[in-house]
Amino acid sequence: MAAFSHAQAAADLNVNTPAVAAVKAAMQARHAQLSAYYQSGAVGLTVEGFVAVKDASLVPLSQRGALAGLVNDENTDRTHLYQGIAAANGHPEWEGEIQRIFALRWIDKAQSGWFVQREGQWSRK
Repeated sequence: MAAFSHAQAAADLNVNTPAVAAVKAAMQARHAQLSAYYQSGAVGLTVEGFVAVKDASLVPLSQRGALAGLVNDENTDRTHLYQGIAAANGHPEWEGEIQRIFALRWIDKAQSGWFVQREGQWSRK
C-alpha cells in the first residue's frame, strides 16, 4: 500500500508526452462512439479501470462485433495510458497504482445512468 500512496502523492497524472497525448486523443475520439453504449447500459466502467460489455443483448446482433472492437481498442489505449504515465514519471513500476487511481476517477466522473462496478458488482450511477 505504501507504493500506492507514494505514486498517488508523487506521480504527475497530467503528464503529456507525445505518446500519452496520442492515446488521450484516440480515447477522446472513441468516446463519442461509446457514449450511446454507456447510456443504454450495454457497457460499463470496471473497478479495474477498463470498459466492459455488461449486456450485449442491448445491442443489435449486427453491431456487436463493432462494439467488441471499440471496447478492445479502448482497453488497449487505457493500458497504454497507464503505462505511458508511469514511464513518463520515471517509475514504470507505478503502472498498477496509476491504473487504480484512474479507475476510481473514471467511476467518480461517470455520468448518471452509466453502469459502474463497485466491489465486483454492477450498479447504475
